[in-house]
Order: sequence, then structure tokens, then C-alpha cells
Amino acid sequence: MAILGLAFKSLLNRRVTVGLTVFAIGVSVMLVLGVERLRHDAKASFANTISGTDLIVGARSGSVQLLLYSVFRIGNATNNISLQSYKDIASRKEVAWTIPLSLGDSHRGYRVMGTTSDYFKHYRYGNGKLLAFVGGKPFEDVFDAVLGADVAKTLGYKRGDHIVVAHGLGAEGFSKHDDKPFVVKGILEKTGTPVDHTVHVSLAGIEAIHIDWKGGARVPGMAVGTERIRQMNLQPKSITAFLIGLKSRLAAFRLQRAINDYKREPLLAALPGVALQELWDLMGTAETALAAISLFVVAAGLLGMLTMLLSGLNERRREIAILRAVGARLHHIFGMLVLEAGLIALAGALLGLALLYIGLLIAEPFAAAEFGLTLGLGLPSMRDLALLGLIVAVGTIAGAIPAARAYRQSLADGMMVRV
Repeated sequence: MAILGLAFKSLLNRRVTVGLTVFAIGVSVMLVLGVERLRHDAKASFANTISGTDLIVGARSGSVQLLLYSVFRIGNATNNISLQSYKDIASRKEVAWTIPLSLGDSHRGYRVMGTTSDYFKHYRYGNGKLLAFVGGKPFEDVFDAVLGADVAKTLGYKRGDHIVVAHGLGAEGFSKHDDKPFVVKGILEKTGTPVDHTVHVSLAGIEAIHIDWKGGARVPGMAVGTERIRQMNLQPKSITAFLIGLKSRLAAFRLQRAINDYKREPLLAALPGVALQELWDLMGTAETALAAISLFVVAAGLLGMLTMLLSGLNERRREIAILRAVGARLHHIFGMLVLEAGLIALAGALLGLALLYIGLLIAEPFAAAEFGLTLGLGLPSMRDLALLGLIVAVGTIAGAIPAARAYRQSLADGMMVRV
């Protein structure tokens, strides 16, 4: 305990250089833990987004692209699907339910998705959880809207408020459908998925706001009132994608093959689990590269600590000699320097952990709004603790190098006065 106290006081006497070294190690530890946390939370968030859906169908492109734009609201479809093709597939005997999706508009940076009431009956996330409302109910009128939890919270909306949908994506959109506002009919409970960042309206609502538009712009001189629109046949001619639930999962591969060979138009049916695995495979190289870079950063931080301890030995020769003169033995000096390295590594590890949680608190709203990712703020995992323990152990062992050098310094060399 006496050696530990001595090591602690010695570090306090060099608080500036020690503080900078601790900060460097802390930043490197934050980076390595942050990469690991981001990798884990991204996989968990993506895996929990959709549950109980057997197939995702969209225009022929790639299964990963189809998964991203239809489920995670990332990117755009290469083409739409005709409503007739959707009806043909939905009417097959293997199909239990379908959820049509229509994308392309936005509201203040949040995606607007057209669908049907079946979305609230059949869409599941996590371990088979159904969507629930904190207030209100599914849309009934053409101009009703249901908001995801984060849309309502961030923008401060409540039931009965009016919102204006914009044509296109982005924070402002390209052109606003301000002559046909929607009324907030319901607000969904928090799910931790992209549902939280989505404005849900009916397919008829999507058709209604584009009734007097052509080629992405309002037709000059053509303005159709909302009451007249409600009397029209607002069945869409096409949709972006749709989800399928089967009566038996054994039919999944057979139906997938039939959809991929569909003659009316080129379609793609993807299994959600397989598409997710393809996504992880694509990201595997990037994950490995990020992990390697973060480990090198930690190594650089520990190397900086070692350099600081070694460069300070010449300045500490008199201190070591005085300790020897008052009775400290060589193993006491060795132990003190090793303990100093261990304390620096421990302080850096704890600082890195604290910086990680501060960073997560700051980044969580941005990650949720931009990417639909939920960053966990739970306790460190066993993997995190093991990694922290390894960093402290390596830092302590590294302290043996300057300790061994100090061990070889003689009392006479330490007491020598240089002019």
C-alpha cells in the first residue's frame, strides 16, 4: 500500500504530462469501445426492425437494396411495381397477408410512407411485437396520418395537428403539398426501429396529394379541392414494394422462385434474414478494418505512455536515488514504476468508458433520426470489460520496461551532480 501511495503522489507531481497521456489513452479506448458498440447495436437494431415477414417484394435490383429502402427507409427504389402485379401475387393461395408500401415523399426530413390498415395488423418487430398506439388510432380518412414516436416527439406534434407533406426527400423536400394537409390521427409507441421516424398515411392519401401533379410538379391551373378528392377513385397505379406473410414458411422458397420468374414485369423477392446476412457480409471488411484501426490507436496511446515514462527517467534519477538512500530497495522502485504505468492505463480506460457514454448520449438522436439506429446506453458488456482489462494489463506490463531500466541505475549515478 505504501508503494501504491508513493506511485500516486509521484503521478500527481507530474500531473500535466500524466493528464495528457491519460487523455490520449482515454480517447483511444473510447474509439475501440465505440466501434464495438456501434457494430453490436447496428446489428441488433437491424435484426429487430422486422419480424414475422417471410418475403419482401420490389422491383428487380438487389436484395440488400430492397431491404434497405423498404424496411430501413435508406435509399430509393429503382422502379415501382404495378398494382396489378401486386394483386396477382397477393391473391396466391400461399399468401396469408400482404402490406403494400409506397415511398417517395417526406415531412421535414422524415420519410412519408403510404400503406393500408393491414400494416397495423400484421407488421411486427423485435420478437414478434405488434405496433401499438400511445394515442389515437389508424388512419380512416384520406387525409389522416399516423406518426412514429420520434416524429411526434421531435417535432412536437399531437393528435389533431396538421402536417404538410413535401414531394421528394430531404429536410425541406422539393415542393410542398400545402394545399392538402394531413391531420394527425394517431401516434405510435416507441419501437426502436425506423417506424419511429416514419409518417404513415394511406395509399389513397399518397394518390390524393399527387392527383393534380404530373412529372414531379403541380400542373398549372389545375387545383382539386379535398372534398372533391374524397369522392374520387384513389386507387394507386403502382406501389414501391410490399411485404408478404405466408400461411406456411415451407412455401417461402417456392413463392420466391415464382416471383423472381414473374412474366408481367421484373420483380425480386427477398428473404429478410438472408438479405440481412448479405448486408453483414458486405460490412464485414469495414468492421474488421475499423476494429484494426481502433486497436492501433490504443497501441499508439500505450506507446505514448511508455515514451513518457522512459523520457522522464533521466529527470527522476535524483528522486530514485533519494528513495534508495532512505531505504527503498530495488524491487520497491521497480514496483512503483510498474504501478504508475498501471494507474495511468486504468485512468485512461475509465476515462475512455466515460467518454464513450457521453458520445453515445450526444450521437443517439442523430443516429436515430438519420439512420434509424438505436444506440444502447446499457451497462458495459463482458466483452467491453474484458477489453478494458486487457488494455490495463498491457499498460501495466509495458511499465516493466522503464522499471527495468530504473532497476539498473546505480545509487551513485542518481546522486551525481552534473554541471
